[in-house]
Amino acid sequence: MGEATNDLIFEVLKAIQHDVAQVRLDVRELKAELQAMRGHMLATHQDVANVYLALDRQDGRLNRIERRLELAEPAL
Repeated sequence: MGEATNDLIFEVLKAIQHDVAQVRLDVRELKAELQAMRGHMLATHQDVANVYLALDRQDGRLNRIERRLELAEPAL
């Protein structure tokens, strides 16, 4: 088998360095995408919480209307 010369080792190390740089770039892109997804998930969570709040207010109003019109059965 041939000897490993400094030039051959240098070429292999340059290729490895290029691959590592590409992996770093890919990881940065994935982090950015994950942060965007996290932001969308938090916004969706807040939207759902707002819908529950609105439903709760509507339920309270409906209960008051039913009591006023005497449509609701009395609680025991």
